[in-house]
Amino acid sequence: MALCLAVLVAQIDTAVVNLGMDPIAAYFKTDVRAMQWVADAYNLVYAIMLLTGGLLADLLGRKKIFVTGAALFTAASVLCGCAASMAPLIAGRALAGMGAALMIPASLAILRVVWHDEAGRARALGIWAGCNGLAFAIAPALGGLAIEWLGWRSIFFLVVPVGVGTIALALRAVPESSDRQGRRFDFAAQALSAAALGMLALSAIEASRNHTLAGYALAASILAGAGFIRVEAVRGSAAMVPLDIFRQPAFRGALAATAGMTFGMYGLLFLLPMTWQARHTLDAMQAGLALMPMALIFVLVSSWTGRLAEIMGTPVLTCGGVALIGGGLLAVGAAASSTTVLPAEAGLLAAGIGMGLATGPLMGVAIGAVPAAQSGIASALINVARMAGATLGVAALGAIYAVEADATHGLRLAMYAGGGVQIACALAAWSAIRAGRAARRRAI
Repeated sequence: MALCLAVLVAQIDTAVVNLGMDPIAAYFKTDVRAMQWVADAYNLVYAIMLLTGGLLADLLGRKKIFVTGAALFTAASVLCGCAASMAPLIAGRALAGMGAALMIPASLAILRVVWHDEAGRARALGIWAGCNGLAFAIAPALGGLAIEWLGWRSIFFLVVPVGVGTIALALRAVPESSDRQGRRFDFAAQALSAAALGMLALSAIEASRNHTLAGYALAASILAGAGFIRVEAVRGSAAMVPLDIFRQPAFRGALAATAGMTFGMYGLLFLLPMTWQARHTLDAMQAGLALMPMALIFVLVSSWTGRLAEIMGTPVLTCGGVALIGGGLLAVGAAASSTTVLPAEAGLLAAGIGMGLATGPLMGVAIGAVPAAQSGIASALINVARMAGATLGVAALGAIYAVEADATHGLRLAMYAGGGVQIACALAAWSAIRAGRAARRRAI
């Protein structure tokens, strides 16, 4: 319950804040550029701090870092709700990003060390993953009602009691664990990883409005990433991210499938509602409601993934789920010119089933492929893959969409591209995950 509340509160907060952008801008009489940083401050700090959060969980204690992250997230919500100007509001969003970067990787690492057997861990991860879909299902209605009845500040204060409950439950129920194994905090590696992830996020943020800055940011991200790999190679087993973690085929496959999954899904969720509104098919509230069946089927399927993994096997669930999402995107692209939303709903339902099948098992593959001592950093890396896929998906598929003057043609091309990438990632992951399982059987 503690771990599920954490992911629920983080996902609801992000979705609800996006709904509050217009009333916040009207209250502070500010422009779009300033409002973009209300969202982007969270995304940048989250990206920068992810690897640090995973490492600190392993070194200092997973329960301690989880509770610290939840406390920071809750305090940030209070700061945002009380903000009298844009500066403390943006600062609060940055603090929330830091809290999430500590809390989410730690929650996955705790799942790894508390549930030792693979079947029990799969069931727990299915429930954990289902909370993502539940948050997505209830956030539009919850946020819309809160803003209409109580004003925009209420969307931040709603988080506070859930955050306090998360902390109270964690202090009582979550066991402490840590594994230093000769590792230590490395400032050079931290700075380079922060630069690589932060510049990648900045490149996506600026891609649609400042191509020059976006290009420089992407180049800086690549250079910083190369420097990070070099530094970690020298550190060996004492590295912030021991590079031998990538020698596990199943772990590499989970990273590829996760990045492909979020690449397509975030592109879909970004472009489809925008197209509906651009063509006056649906308004903003109707678009949110039209996405709810996908979220609900995601929740329903996620709760069964533990049992399904025992019957069908993890590779089928993970790679088949990502391929099914790709098929859903292809269906949405094929139905782009339809005057009703029903054909798109069929594609969305396929994507929701695929998300439900793949999300929890992919997390399980990633953290189960490494020793428990590396569970924190493995959890951080799988979240880096999620963030990188989502960031690149919105940027790349958004750019394909923008090439076409007509929204219908733009959506079709973007969905075909996104679906193709997802199916390719699913095929690559299938080979890697099966190779990892075969290697584990030979070792036994």
